[in-house]
Amino acid sequence: MGSIERRVFMKGAAVGALACAVQGAQVLFTARETRAQASGAGVSPWPTRRLLDLLGINHPIIQAPMAGSTGAEMAVAVLTAGGLGSLPCALLTPKQVGEEVAKIRAQTHKPINLNFFCHTAPKPDEARESAWRKRLAPYYAELGLDPNAPVTAPVRKPFDPEMCDAVVELKPEVVSFHFGLPDASLLKRVKAAGCFVLSSATTVAEGRWLEEHGADAVIAQGAEAGGHRGMFLTNDVASQVGTFALVPQIADAVKIPVIAAGGIADGRGIAAALTLGASAVQIGTAYLFCPESRVSALHRAALKSAHDDATVITNVFTGRPARAILNRFVREQGPLADSVPSYPLAANAVQPLRAAAEKKNSPDFTWLWSGQAAPLGRELAAGELTRKLATEAVQRLGTIDRIESSAD
Repeated sequence: MGSIERRVFMKGAAVGALACAVQGAQVLFTARETRAQASGAGVSPWPTRRLLDLLGINHPIIQAPMAGSTGAEMAVAVLTAGGLGSLPCALLTPKQVGEEVAKIRAQTHKPINLNFFCHTAPKPDEARESAWRKRLAPYYAELGLDPNAPVTAPVRKPFDPEMCDAVVELKPEVVSFHFGLPDASLLKRVKAAGCFVLSSATTVAEGRWLEEHGADAVIAQGAEAGGHRGMFLTNDVASQVGTFALVPQIADAVKIPVIAAGGIADGRGIAAALTLGASAVQIGTAYLFCPESRVSALHRAALKSAHDDATVITNVFTGRPARAILNRFVREQGPLADSVPSYPLAANAVQPLRAAAEKKNSPDFTWLWSGQAAPLGRELAAGELTRKLATEAVQRLGTIDRIESSAD
């Protein structure tokens, strides 16, 4: 769409939206989108359809794949609302991935995103792990636990040939990775299956690397984002760039589409990201407030009471830096600690503490993943939230366009 055509359309969208209540604005947005699709004229409320057309979605909104916190229910809700629903697969076996995909396909055939980790599997370090358990021994004693008892912790395996076989068979429209990209031979098979490949970058150098090594789009993950940092070319957490400084720099450095992630929880953030050069946004924490989220009651309560400075980047839960709501364990052992076992081995010793404390209704040892925008969260169904986010963003973009027009 040309800039003049987009301006004319967006003026009308902004005026109409500002004259209506939120519900009326949503109706207006949906009606215009439907008329545009029916006319085949290519009219769109979005400043760019580059990624929308590549992914086959209506709104430039991707639900972040948050391992352990979301599943098929969330993905279906977002998909049916016009965004890109994501299924986190890092904690699943290939069989479980197939079962979850079957649940999604039974309800919708819209494009889905399967997400995987591609970290390097760590070599066990008995001395380091023993020292870590010794360090946590007082907590075990406090909770009446045997520090030498066998531990059953979630398995976080990197993307491997067996999982690649499952992806090739399932043929999801989109496959995304965290911590870089898998081995070139595996990535080649994924792309040969017709999958559109996304991966996260926390620096311009990582964005360029992803483009050079076969990614079809880059997720620019800013420091504000919740959960694990997607960094893979650097370990320097202290220098991580904020989303709205990172997005335009990566957009200027690569030719492939850029997706903004981190600190985005409403239409204002979406509009800002698109204005800065992103083709879409990836939103995580805002979706944890939805009823489709699988977070525990303790985690949900922590999110609802979070404020702007409630989160920190810590490595004490898994061995890899991740943003979480500050709790007792992080305060006493971190936020960033030395001599923590490599990712994901640190979690083996923390998991029994988490389980025991949660039985006592305590979040002291729970990894409460959250981004800095948690206070902007709203308790809405995932589909309703997706549509509301789209409506809010269109309104904001219309306001920006009117300002630009008045300056001409």
